[in-house]
Amino acid sequence: MRNILISVAPVSASDKLINPQKIAEEVIECEKAGASMVHLHVRDSQGNLTPDLTVFKETVERIREKSDIIIQASTGGVSTLSIQQRCAPLYYDKVETTSLNVGSCNLGEAVYCNPIDEVEYCVSEIIRMNKVPEIEVFELGMIHTVTELRKKFAFHNPILFSIVLGHAGAAPATIEALTAMRNFIPDDTLWGITHAHRKNYDIFSAALGMGASTLRVGFEDSNYLDEHTQVDRNVPLIARVAKIVETLGFVPAAPHEARKMLNIGTG
Repeated sequence: MRNILISVAPVSASDKLINPQKIAEEVIECEKAGASMVHLHVRDSQGNLTPDLTVFKETVERIREKSDIIIQASTGGVSTLSIQQRCAPLYYDKVETTSLNVGSCNLGEAVYCNPIDEVEYCVSEIIRMNKVPEIEVFELGMIHTVTELRKKFAFHNPILFSIVLGHAGAAPATIEALTAMRNFIPDDTLWGITHAHRKNYDIFSAALGMGASTLRVGFEDSNYLDEHTQVDRNVPLIARVAKIVETLGFVPAAPHEARKMLNIGTG
């Protein structure tokens, strides 16, 4: 049976109180419920994106005390940070994987700027620091950009894409959009799904049927357990997704299995 990496993104962008102990405790419980990776932005105690790793490191250290979950740091997020500042978590040894954004698009009322020179800087630093990128693609053109970048950079193998659907101004959360983007993913790579503003799990189920290897869930994307129920903890979301994975005949990957899938820890 195929292992599926379930990633938890536990912190909402609107959260203005970042409590490392509370986040860590919940992430530890999420691993027990089926998550094998945690996606975290570098934020200060008021929730602002920052290059200062103080709060981020405290959170990770607390997680590591009781969990072997894979640590993924974001190099993205809409902010005024420079690309050098956004790359700050690459130099922290407990970060194993990082998000990589390879193009610009509208996200709601914001413009998410990722010009190609900054993309190439981020790629080069990810490679230099031997981190494993998860490439977040919001439009078809971003997938093509990776094809062009592969001609210039020696990407970690296997490349991992995350198809991001549901943001206003970018690709919609529809089966048609998922199918179109899936058809552009290179055959020699892995891919998964992130569904922003999710209220049901139809896209997740369809993605699994199309061959997805990863699913991301958590408050950064949505706190809906179903169309009528919002929850105040991430753990029920992970448990729900793990159940869907099992119902479809797959297995939620343990952290050590997910590391093997992504070839983490190799040069």
